[in-house]
Amino acid sequence: MPNSNLPSAINNPITEDDIANYLANTPDFFERHAELLAAVQLSSPHSQRAVSLQERQATLLREKIKMLELRIMDMIRNVNDNMVLSDKLLQWARTLFLNTNAQALPELMAAQLAEQFGVPQVGIKVWGVKAQHAHDTFAEGVSEDAKSFISSLTEPFCGVNTGLEAIDWLPDPKAAASLAILPLRDGPVGSTAPAFGLLVLASPDAQRFNSTMGTDFLARVAELASAALSPLR
Repeated sequence: MPNSNLPSAINNPITEDDIANYLANTPDFFERHAELLAAVQLSSPHSQRAVSLQERQATLLREKIKMLELRIMDMIRNVNDNMVLSDKLLQWARTLFLNTNAQALPELMAAQLAEQFGVPQVGIKVWGVKAQHAHDTFAEGVSEDAKSFISSLTEPFCGVNTGLEAIDWLPDPKAAASLAILPLRDGPVGSTAPAFGLLVLASPDAQRFNSTMGTDFLARVAELASAALSPLR
């Protein structure tokens, strides 16, 4: 009479995991049975027909190469975009530092920002200026609360229009859906010195200056603007 305690294929069927583990731990299996590789048929990811293992691997390899090519093209586009942006920033800075009319500097700064970077609206205010500039348009109309708020910003702020006072410094406040607020202060990026001015960039596109965008470039713009405005103070 057979012993019912003996393991059997019926009581312990081989699973796909068993097969996978066996093949993973027996790397020379397909060397001994190379004919099996040629006989393996898989479903094509692009049609309903069956293809050989080699053809499927070649298809996967081509897709991987295509993805790498797309990533390389993205990297090239990013490099080119950064170069264009850097050139525009240098041109903007050059225009500012060649200017010899301190009183016209804030208006020139705003106009060049709009032109070089395609910003629909730009506003600027500067306080703590020399006596001869105290009644210029760019030095008036800023409340103490606004000055305190701007000084509290340690980096540029981007987001939707929430009705900040700075909106009123724009040519068309109602058309501003998103904003970039750049505090102007002495010192490098990240300085905690009190702000002496503010650049506000605005767009009718709610996503142009969204809260998730990086602000490193805007911080450099603020740093250059702060340095360029030093003749007013």
